[in-house]
Amino acid sequence: MSYKKNNAKNAVHGFFLSIATTVAEPSTILPLIVHHFSSSLIVVGIFTSLLRGGAIMVQLFAAFYAQSYQKMMPYLRIVFFFRFLSWFLIGAAIYLVGDSDKTLTLWLIGIGLFFFSFSAGFGGIYFKEILAKVFSKSERGKTMANKQFFASFAAIISGGVAGWVLQNFEAPLSYAYLFMISSLLMAIGLVAFASIEEPIKHNVSVKEKSFLEFIKNATKIFKSDRRLRMQIIISLLSYAFLFALPFVILKAKESFELTGWLVGGFITIQMLGSMFGNLFLWKKITHNYVHMMQIAYIIMIIAFAIALFASIPWHYVIIFLLFGIAIDGFRNADTNLILEIAPESKRPVYVAIQSTITSIGLFFAIPGGFLLQLFGYTFLYIFTILVLLLGLYATQLLLGEMRES
Repeated sequence: MSYKKNNAKNAVHGFFLSIATTVAEPSTILPLIVHHFSSSLIVVGIFTSLLRGGAIMVQLFAAFYAQSYQKMMPYLRIVFFFRFLSWFLIGAAIYLVGDSDKTLTLWLIGIGLFFFSFSAGFGGIYFKEILAKVFSKSERGKTMANKQFFASFAAIISGGVAGWVLQNFEAPLSYAYLFMISSLLMAIGLVAFASIEEPIKHNVSVKEKSFLEFIKNATKIFKSDRRLRMQIIISLLSYAFLFALPFVILKAKESFELTGWLVGGFITIQMLGSMFGNLFLWKKITHNYVHMMQIAYIIMIIAFAIALFASIPWHYVIIFLLFGIAIDGFRNADTNLILEIAPESKRPVYVAIQSTITSIGLFFAIPGGFLLQLFGYTFLYIFTILVLLLGLYATQLLLGEMRES
């Protein structure tokens, strides 16, 4: 396989996908969009979860069939089409309905976000299997860091454009434009990755006679593999930042005037953090992904410690910078750890078990909204820090387990 050629296609995919999805960044724009149509903090949490939470329902079902596939790309291309369509239709719904019926608009946005993430439940299995087939262990760390670097660069551009659109067009028309235009850019990235030449996999598993039998076998794997269980725990706890992430921008809105340019600026700062983290930090760690996870935990804890006392824009510049570094660290470590642990023939099953259980973390914003309404920002931030500290401790346990084995 040509690393240079496939790495370039992976980077183009990350670049254009990031340009598109930044318009619904769950730490900035998406909470503001939802808050425009509903004042409920719980609804904000629900919609933040919908952006990725729909995947939880289908990953084991996708793995049931995928374990016997010699090639994944034909199925991934179908997933890509539905992700593009869902994203475009969100913008169309906001444009056509908008403020004339805010409840209906919220429902349509929610359905679009659900199908966008639902299709990702299938796509995640296929995508990780292709990565494992096309790139070696050390190459995966490099190509994912490269991809995130270009994704961050794209998000910086997208953040500037989003700031200009939000500043110059009235809501909700500005939101509609962002979604519809970005869906066309998303298509470029999807086509790029879909053009990768995937090798045939000969070491495949024989599909069970029924999905119920598959679930039983997956349960046996989960019970028998302690490293898998530990990896799932630290990945699940890494999502603890979602308890509070969507509400940080709303706290900023209470502290000072939040202009469109400032929102775009925060996106740019977060993506600069992502870019610098991948260029100078995550790209250097290609063999010890638990260590990568530990560093990401520490950076995220520092970010929320600052958020406890933040009151001016410069405080939030630092917070969003640290968010950008840490989130990519979690993402890169999570992808590479499961591929390192999983045996080749059972990779789709391992990925599905891990993704299905850890996807629960994508819904942490919902209880986060309840905690915020009941106890306020200080309690929510402290609670988030404590759960992150628990995850940091769990990484040390996994490190010891991997050294022993």
